[in-house]
Amino acid sequence: MTIHNKNNFSARLLAWFDQYGRHDLPWQQEINPYRVWVSEIMLQQTQVKTVIPYYQKFMSHFPTVKDLVNASQEQVLSHWAGLGYYARGRNLHKSAQIIVNEYGGEFPQNFDEIVALPGIGRSTAGAILSIALQQKYAILDGNVKRVLSRYYAIEGWPGEKVIENDLWLKASELTPPERFADYTQAIMDLGATLCTRSKPNCQACPQQPYCQAYQQDRVLDFPYKKPKKEKPIKQAWLLIQANENGDVFLKKRPQKGIWGGLWSLPEFESRTLCEQYAESQGSHADTLIEWDTFRHTFSHYHLDIHPVYLDMSGEFKKQVAELNAEYRLQAEPKAQIEHFGEWYSLEALMQSKVGLPAPVTKLITLLDKRKSDGLS
Repeated sequence: MTIHNKNNFSARLLAWFDQYGRHDLPWQQEINPYRVWVSEIMLQQTQVKTVIPYYQKFMSHFPTVKDLVNASQEQVLSHWAGLGYYARGRNLHKSAQIIVNEYGGEFPQNFDEIVALPGIGRSTAGAILSIALQQKYAILDGNVKRVLSRYYAIEGWPGEKVIENDLWLKASELTPPERFADYTQAIMDLGATLCTRSKPNCQACPQQPYCQAYQQDRVLDFPYKKPKKEKPIKQAWLLIQANENGDVFLKKRPQKGIWGGLWSLPEFESRTLCEQYAESQGSHADTLIEWDTFRHTFSHYHLDIHPVYLDMSGEFKKQVAELNAEYRLQAEPKAQIEHFGEWYSLEALMQSKVGLPAPVTKLITLLDKRKSDGLS
């Protein structure tokens, strides 16, 4: 029976990290709580290689928490578009406002204050405290769960509360009293580079001789997968409206729900509703051109998207302007924009000046290509 010594675990891991770990990631430079916080939020459910260009662009536009607060939510989400899980971007903006308004722009220094911020859980708070504020706290992100589940051959899905509590206990016990910031980065690196979900490189792992999953020849059995539940399939018809200038009509999504706060194409639950809408605007249903359907998958369901193209007349643009002007008399401009929508030039959309969901960006790119090719 293998005896697990927590000091030996951390010593082996740190020795490996010193020689093989990643030391040149963007958020490892000029370390401060804000930079670490942004990186940790972006890295939630997203791989490092995907995050790096987004992080660099985001930090170049919002280098400090005050810069983030001074930006509108729309500006923030335009830099998040394509990264997915947009609630992360909205929560980042909300938390920045709290930090400026309640803490004078200085990032809070203790666990309870940090974990109370929107979008920050126990593991993210631990990473910020450990890496940026030099306080000893454990983390338990997806990489760490995988490493510990294999090292201890933990039977059970980590999402179960009793299993998760056990993993937290082990994560806390293994975190060393010194060099805990390096240890935090090291254990994330181990999971991201060697102890990967598929094709783990056990031969290069410093913990291999002591890993119970490896000893049992069951590495790929851990961590246990979430019990399968068939994802439902939903349908959506997205209407691509273009006027004589080539502008595209977009509506702002509600703050809650998918693509919250982003600009999207008008959405309908059926082709019939899409046709009825077109006819209500003085167009004929037979002028609608349906493009190829494609599937976009969320964490809880699949969405089959049916793009429908409609070349709108200038008259429709005039009607929308008149409706917006009338609505301004009854509501705030922001509410007016969210309710009726706005026309955006294809050029602005192609330059990512507006926050769009990934499927809408895909359709805008296709529209631009079709126009260049002389197609509709």
